[in-house]
Amino acid sequence: MDSYARMITIDRSSPVPLYFQFAQQLQRLIETGVLPPGTRLSNEIAMAGEFGLSRPTVRQAMQHLVDKGLLARRRGVGTQVVTDRIRRRVEFTSLYEDLERDRRGPRTEVLSFGTVPAGPAVAAALRVEEGAQVVAFRRLRYADDQPIALLHNHLPAARDTVTAQALAETGLYRLLRQSGAGLRTARQSIGARRATAAEARLLGETRGAPLLTMTRTAYDDSGHPVEYGAHVYRASRYSFEMSVAAY
Repeated sequence: MDSYARMITIDRSSPVPLYFQFAQQLQRLIETGVLPPGTRLSNEIAMAGEFGLSRPTVRQAMQHLVDKGLLARRRGVGTQVVTDRIRRRVEFTSLYEDLERDRRGPRTEVLSFGTVPAGPAVAAALRVEEGAQVVAFRRLRYADDQPIALLHNHLPAARDTVTAQALAETGLYRLLRQSGAGLRTARQSIGARRATAAEARLLGETRGAPLLTMTRTAYDDSGHPVEYGAHVYRASRYSFEMSVAAY
């Protein structure tokens, strides 16, 4: 029996559903550090036997904690307590630089890079004619060797510093500044939706898992669009933070 099993007590006379009792007590052990990030839990059959619960009850409890971002299921690995969630302030900074500053080991895989005709949303954001050729690239961003975000960016024109190789080594905003772009302001929108099958596969999530979304258009000193990005982030590993002032 796992050592933490002695810290979990199921009250069968309670009106609280068994799965919820189990999930709540596991959550307490996770949040207090008894089960630290990276801890691998027993499989559902073993846990059902340890706690005298049915396998569907254990599965429901595990899914509850997966949905809350406390556990992650990985094929070939099993169920693990997730690493600390990445919290990012809503500021005019790049994800790469934020991860680098927090020592989260940023790494980038460039999935595609080239020129494409601008669709309606991209053309409106970059103030170009629909169908005009723009630079487009997709990247998979890692933190501490875990995928956390899919980044899809468009530039109105090619820049010598922005290449597939350079994007694999550092952040986009750093490259834009090196090219002379004076990044000044940005307009962005944050939302949420469910992961597609392709997104889930790349991010190590299940199909339909919650994702955070952000679209951003960055402008230079003259107010001209410099880049347009449409990104998705794993809600189980990532959150946005902002300060609100009263006037």
